[in-house]
Amino acid sequence: MQLSEQEIVRRESLQKLRDLGINPYPAAQFKTSSSVQEVLNNFESLEGKELVLAGRIMSRRIMGKASFAELKDGSGRMQIYINRDEICTGEDKTMYNDVFKKLLDIGDIIGVRGTVFKTKVGEISIMVKELTVLSKALKPMPIVKVDADGNAHDAFSDAEMRYRQRYVDLIVNDHVKETFLKRTKITNSIRQFFNDKGYLEVETPILQPIPGGAAARPFITHHNALDMPLYMRIANELYLKRLIVGGFDAVYEFAKDFRNEGMDRTHNPEFTVMELYVAYKDYNWMMTMTEELLEKVAIEANGTSQAQVGDNTINFKAPYARVPILSAIKEHTGHDVAGMDEVELREACKQIGIEVDETMGKGKMIDELFGEKCEHHYVQPTFITDYPKEMSPLCKEHRDNPELTERFELLVNGKELANAYSELNDPIDQLERFQDQLNLSEKGDDEAMFIDMDFVRALEYGMPPTSGIGIGIDRLVMFLTNNASIQEVLFFPQMKPEQKAAPTVELNEDEKAVLKMLQTAEKIELGALKTQSGLSNKKWDKTIKGLTKNKLAAVNKTDEGLFVEVL
Repeated sequence: MQLSEQEIVRRESLQKLRDLGINPYPAAQFKTSSSVQEVLNNFESLEGKELVLAGRIMSRRIMGKASFAELKDGSGRMQIYINRDEICTGEDKTMYNDVFKKLLDIGDIIGVRGTVFKTKVGEISIMVKELTVLSKALKPMPIVKVDADGNAHDAFSDAEMRYRQRYVDLIVNDHVKETFLKRTKITNSIRQFFNDKGYLEVETPILQPIPGGAAARPFITHHNALDMPLYMRIANELYLKRLIVGGFDAVYEFAKDFRNEGMDRTHNPEFTVMELYVAYKDYNWMMTMTEELLEKVAIEANGTSQAQVGDNTINFKAPYARVPILSAIKEHTGHDVAGMDEVELREACKQIGIEVDETMGKGKMIDELFGEKCEHHYVQPTFITDYPKEMSPLCKEHRDNPELTERFELLVNGKELANAYSELNDPIDQLERFQDQLNLSEKGDDEAMFIDMDFVRALEYGMPPTSGIGIGIDRLVMFLTNNASIQEVLFFPQMKPEQKAAPTVELNEDEKAVLKMLQTAEKIELGALKTQSGLSNKKWDKTIKGLTKNKLAAVNKTDEGLFVEVL
């Protein structure tokens, strides 16, 4: 492993701490008595009192016998004041002169015991009486600098780096942590809403013998002990409805689902969905319940039913508009596709400019039509209702039109947020719908549903009239935190393997000359190379730093001295 100059220095500091008898990674519990935020919020009652805090050093200002540092814990940041004679009351000043000033770095985790006070400029601080090293950081921390005008410099803002190293992102970018705190607040709000109604939170299998409940391509694995293929669930719907058959009146689950499909700013192969099923209800009841739920969640997350999503202000206050899907297509394309057969619909799609092929049935073509030509028009929360039967193999036939189903999708900011049905509970009809899906699969549709005969058998024992809904939690969090990318609301989004591409480096003439000497010798003593280069001290320092920074050379310490090696 090739180490940077800073990493070498930190490892040397690590060893020096150990040489001083200080364990840089102590095992014992470090018991704190307060947090940064508690101190900041309660200064009047805590002033002059002794407290114990722990956190990460985020900045330092060394000023001779006294220094300031910024300490960050899980609740916030605050200033600490370290005076040599306060933490070193005897003759031995090692803890200040060597440990704090020379061997600790930004990013190190420390514990402090001290008293609460306010500086002359009015900043709440801790006057440190005792300092404990809790964890030595071996990699340098990105240091974000803010100038007098509030402009940030050297920010840790590269998206790929942030997602790959989320731990660093959370340390240096405080707003990122706020997003995930709000995510937890959103899920807790939904749980409380359901629990107050007496609904039961349950868990269903992630590994399934049949990937049912949605039209999607699954991930496939193999169970060695059973010697059988298994699928990571694409939905938890069919298992939750089995529980309704079993006698539960209302069940819900926050589930991780997995779909082996494309990735973009609104899709991740692993995502979180909340599914709810309530017996003796229909999709009209579910629309009203959804309005009530989302208005409550928005207010509890942001203090208002309104949320800023990009340039749009979304209002989650009930009620929401309700628009039949075929009416939406007619309004936005000028084509009335109601009653069209497959051939007529395929021709209409071609006229409108929608790409279709022979593997696509009516349901998939209508889905493409709506997605391409209509979806983006619905910015405010809108229920798109009454989908054709071909699009909804698990949904009950519409009570007024046998060509349609009692289904809605909730659109927000032009994107689907929720999908809900009056659930199909006729086992004969369900088996026929599954068979239609099998026919689509045989035509080449790799997202058509599998036939789940055990689920059909469950329905044969009788499932009460039921309404169910699935709400995309990741997308809801995106809306309520004003994030345009799903990667921003997932701690660890899926990424391509990290590429270690060699950087293109522009070298000055001195760097080129020294690099050529190195390439000839491969390895040379540092002093000898400096002499051979003929450079002044200033130019030499600049040149060797340039080569090591660009990872073209490395300075390594051995028992024989310092050697420079070409990389």
